Amino acid sequence: MGRIAELERWAAGIKPDLTFLLDVGVAEGLARARSRGGEPDRIEREREDFFERVRGVYLARAAAEPARFRVIDASQPAEAVQAAVRAALADWLQARP
Repeated sequence: MGRIAELERWAAGIKPDLTFLLDVGVAEGLARARSRGGEPDRIEREREDFFERVRGVYLARAAAEPARFRVIDASQPAEAVQAAVRAALADWLQARP
């Protein structure tokens, strides 16, 4: 978790007010990556337990910062994911002072 937070600080330099976490199970995510074709990159060649750990860290971060994170079920069709993101953004904007 600390490593991911450090990468976020290094890459972005700021902490966003709102973060969308598009969550999908590891098996489905890997299947989607493979369906794109081409050679898998270094990260895509990692074992499933690596992706389970990474997913777990992001879900833990979302649970620790519920005011910031919106977890969206990304196993849905793209249109449903887009609608969920739009709805979460609208709710967040409406709640702002």
